[in-house]
Amino acid sequence: MTHPGKAAVFGTGSWGTAFGVILADAGCEVTLWGRRAEVAEAVNTTHTNPGYLPGIQLPASVRATTDAAEALRGADFAVLAVPSQTLRANLADWTPHLEAGTVLVSLMKGVELGTAKRMSEVVEDVTGATADRIAVVTGPNLAKEIAERRPAAAVVACADEAVARRLQAACHTPYFRPYTNTDVVGCELGGAVKNVIGLAVGIADGMGLGDNAKGSLITRGLAETTRLGLAMGADPLTFSGLAGLGDLVATCSSPLSRNHTFGTNLGRGMTLQETVAVTNQTAEGVKSCESVLDLARRHGVDMPITETVVGIVHEGKSPVVAVKELMSRSAKPERR
Repeated sequence: MTHPGKAAVFGTGSWGTAFGVILADAGCEVTLWGRRAEVAEAVNTTHTNPGYLPGIQLPASVRATTDAAEALRGADFAVLAVPSQTLRANLADWTPHLEAGTVLVSLMKGVELGTAKRMSEVVEDVTGATADRIAVVTGPNLAKEIAERRPAAAVVACADEAVARRLQAACHTPYFRPYTNTDVVGCELGGAVKNVIGLAVGIADGMGLGDNAKGSLITRGLAETTRLGLAMGADPLTFSGLAGLGDLVATCSSPLSRNHTFGTNLGRGMTLQETVAVTNQTAEGVKSCESVLDLARRHGVDMPITETVVGIVHEGKSPVVAVKELMSRSAKPERR
């Protein structure tokens, strides 16, 4: 069997680090890149990342650096795991060090504010890479469980199926099962919109609205994600798979989900500022709900749950009023 290769992972947060563990366990040579020297130092000397994955022992083959050029030297894969709104500026710094054959892999689940671009589009914009060099990994992948090597499945998407298969081999372990897909648009939308629905379900949980409300929000949330996907040329089947339903269920039902937890605090009556203050990691849906709504409006798609989340998170609307408005929308057939 051929060697899975060398990977540079940009971002030493919980998901970047956990994905580094997967790659190392699959036989890759892994270098994590992080801004802070003390994080790189901890990875290299104690094989831990205490700030993000406390108590998790990293494989000895995972090393870290603050030098992007060093991380990218000879890399088969450059894995991008930074907050989505910081990608463009960061990538501009890293691009000069990219080698011609390196495949760019996005782990990010967001839509850029202002441009309403998906992360793979931002990668293409900044680096000039063609579609066959840009891949996406998505699915029900809560970082802490994966770092503990608990079973999970994911989707590895690239317009070029052969590249998707190469990446699949580079991250296939006994506990992490990746499936290939060529629908990059659908996979990215599933990942970005589920964060927004995760906020909505968190808000409902914080308000004590019950499991019927949760089941309804998950289902109607998936319906509005699929509507947007269809308008953007995605394959509707993607949304009933791991990148759609799988990721949505994990996010909406787990206390490990940052977006769900953020929403729960808002539903309990905390202000946006208070919630931000107690959240130590990026809840992507907080910013992406605005860019997802922007995307929906550009494509003429109705996304009432997303609109409700934007109202609560960014327009100061009371959750009680917002839910009442959502429930009193005019009745309509289910499949429309």
